[in-house]
Amino acid sequence: MSTPAPARKHDPATRFFASDNYAGVHPEVLSAIATANGGHQPSYGRDVYTQNLQELARHHFGPHAEIHPVFSGTGANVVALQAMTDRWGAVLCATTAHIHADECGAPERIGGLKLITIPAPDGKLTPELLATEAWGWDDMHRATPQVVSISQATELGTVYTTTEIRAIADFAHERGMKLHLDGAQLTNAAASLGVTLRELTYDVGVDILSFGGTKCGGLFGDAVVVLTPNGPRSLRHIIKQTTQLVSKARFIAVQLEALLGGDLWLRNSRHANAMAQRLAAGVQNVPGVEIVYPVEANGVFARLPDAAAVRLQEKYHFYFRDEQPGVVRWMCSYDTVPEDVDTFIRTIAEECARAS
Repeated sequence: MSTPAPARKHDPATRFFASDNYAGVHPEVLSAIATANGGHQPSYGRDVYTQNLQELARHHFGPHAEIHPVFSGTGANVVALQAMTDRWGAVLCATTAHIHADECGAPERIGGLKLITIPAPDGKLTPELLATEAWGWDDMHRATPQVVSISQATELGTVYTTTEIRAIADFAHERGMKLHLDGAQLTNAAASLGVTLRELTYDVGVDILSFGGTKCGGLFGDAVVVLTPNGPRSLRHIIKQTTQLVSKARFIAVQLEALLGGDLWLRNSRHANAMAQRLAAGVQNVPGVEIVYPVEANGVFARLPDAAAVRLQEKYHFYFRDEQPGVVRWMCSYDTVPEDVDTFIRTIAEECARAS
């Protein structure tokens, strides 16, 4: 019998601009996982690491914060939104929102939720935009608006300021609704604005958020964070029912502890944002390239000739925006280095020159 061919491996020196999910695990997070690995710990969140995480959550997200590790960002969103709505309730969100455009109908299929989408040209909702769909609470024929969900940063790379979130929270609360924040890239937004996580969530009226650790250097796992006192009593049951209860929760909790226990979340996010700014600055004068949205976090959205984009994609992994043919998305990560960016800029310039 012949010997099987060696398993394929990747070149660890190769990095792309497709997604911050492409990046590996930050060494400090890997070290924390190894530390948590020895011996036995109680399961289902009764371990010391999940308990330690509660104190960190109160430090970063306000005095009433409770944090619940789950497997994924989609899981966190589905759990949080279910906990905030009645069976007849609806969630108002931007048309570009991840819960609507990128979760394969999970909120509807798994959570039984009604999403009411609102066009937002830059990905950001406003009270004025919300007012177009925030109505009909006494109409038995219409799903009742109960939650506003915003993404921070948005799917177009833009960032809500604290003033903008406060205005949305006030609008929602005045009408008996709650505010959910999809924070898959919350750390990038906070680093961009130069504010704390608390200033961007609890202090401006967010009720529940989905906190992303994977995109910030984690291995896997995100969290649901309840910010208000007397949060949903049903949350733990919903986590179990939606298959998001982690048996060995310590291995997610210790990752989040590594990120939040010091300044690793901030260091990683500042670096990824800086690499996106470097990329944007390098391509803004390349003939044929147009940056289409403000670069406010770790993503660059640009329009370039189709032929150049296709050839460029053969050399680097990145994604097109389905909603706008010709528009591409380039994401930077905590492990993107200046040499990666500079080489990519040169390649973009070469391909655009060929296309012209």
